[in-house]
Amino acid sequence: MIAVSGFELSVGPRTLMTDVSFRIERGDKIGLVGRNGAGKTTMTKVLAGISDDRDGHTFSGKVERSGEIGYLPQDPRSGDPKQTARRRILDARGLGELVEGMRLATEQMGEGGTVADDAMRRYSRLEDRFLALGGYAAEAEGAAIASNLQLPDRILDQQLETLSGGQRRRIELARILFSGADTMLLDEPTNHLDADSVTWLREFLKGYQGGLLIISHDVQLVEETVNRVFYLDANRQVIDIYNMSWKLYLRQREADAERRKRERANVEKAASQLEMQAAKMGAKASKAVASKQMAKRAERMRSGLEDERAVDRVAKLRFPKPAPVGKTPIMARDLSKSYGSLEIFTAVDLAVDRGSRVVILGLNGAGKTTLLRILAGVSQSDTGEIDRGHGLKVGYYAQEHETLDVERSVLSNMLSASPDITSTEARRVLGSFLFTGDDADKPARVLSGGEKTRLSLAMLVVSSANLLLLDEPTNNLDPASREEILGALGAYEGAVILVSHDEGAVEALDPERVLIMPDGTEDLWSPEYLDLIGLA
Repeated sequence: MIAVSGFELSVGPRTLMTDVSFRIERGDKIGLVGRNGAGKTTMTKVLAGISDDRDGHTFSGKVERSGEIGYLPQDPRSGDPKQTARRRILDARGLGELVEGMRLATEQMGEGGTVADDAMRRYSRLEDRFLALGGYAAEAEGAAIASNLQLPDRILDQQLETLSGGQRRRIELARILFSGADTMLLDEPTNHLDADSVTWLREFLKGYQGGLLIISHDVQLVEETVNRVFYLDANRQVIDIYNMSWKLYLRQREADAERRKRERANVEKAASQLEMQAAKMGAKASKAVASKQMAKRAERMRSGLEDERAVDRVAKLRFPKPAPVGKTPIMARDLSKSYGSLEIFTAVDLAVDRGSRVVILGLNGAGKTTLLRILAGVSQSDTGEIDRGHGLKVGYYAQEHETLDVERSVLSNMLSASPDITSTEARRVLGSFLFTGDDADKPARVLSGGEKTRLSLAMLVVSSANLLLLDEPTNNLDPASREEILGALGAYEGAVILVSHDEGAVEALDPERVLIMPDGTEDLWSPEYLDLIGLA
């Protein structure tokens, strides 16, 4: 349970909400909604009790927590990087350390003598504790959750430091779902999940008995799981609470907006009439006092109005006019990549001509992100070579935003994207991406996932890139911002290589070819491949 009273939250000089009170009880399944940058992620961090002064936000009021809370941030980097993924999940119930100890004791039993005797006694003690915590049934439950999130044994047995950002995020989601937490706070839990995993997650959350607060742009997920809606209105600095399902909320919100509009029109009409009468009376000295009273009454009528909900601003996105480049900007031959004994892909060839559009398909773990990182020059392949054409300028959008320097300001990141851009020009572009005033001076680490996405896209706009490498560019975007990027993707004149689970993004790209990983099979694009996008 979480109880909030008199809550006020600010980021820098900007107040996001004030005098907010609510409770999250057992059985509450709350959808937290609002535009990108409204403060959803920041508020969720505070609720989870992991806020950091370095994040640049301040809050006041009271937040009371009881029971265990499971929090999934947008960019989880928790856990010992040398730890295996399996142990990370099992440790959510105190089982991971016991399983590891039992394994080591089993190995030592074969050594004979006193070492074996000590190992047998230690194994017995560990197994007693293991069984008391649910034992083998709990271990099987954790494995089943991991499997449904597309985390096979080969992934679970790897150290966390060897896993991709998407795999790390699924590990953290599996850990929280396995933990049995009394309250779960989930920030975009469907990011990096394929269609089957999203379907399974929906069913899991529908059956979950604790308290749940979820931030998600997956409409079907909130439609099927949410029974309350908190709308964070940054324009009015309040949270509107709707104790109803998602579909009823949408109808109610529309009705509320119409009611506010009617009320404002009626009050404006009455106030205007009062002002006109006051103006007439003010011309006569004997009526001056009455005139002032009428004018003040009109002012009070307007001040008591409930503000109309402002239309959410949307970043106006246009990808850059590509710099001149040769016929084939990039060509890769015989690329392969392994992590230790784990082979990701081998013998991949790819040639991308000027203005060409390619979509990369493959199941989670097939190496799609790894291939983009190699093409971007962020990672190195084990074999093969890459020929970069004359005049090539790569714009790389990384799904985990690792191209951002989180210790530098928003403006500094923008200036680093283009050697020719001035501070004034950078601020102008940032303004079109909704970073105004002091926002440009904030360190990138304090940005929400949606804000980091907008900053990364803004950096592409000033890059004049002629080859865009886009890895899940619509993640964390609200619907209006997503529509902007899809429109920009369709209008871009340069070459694009896209990795996405978003069918709309692939349709907007209108690709010519598809590269299927990990085999590196290349084919002409066909609408039949669209059915594989959500699965990939």
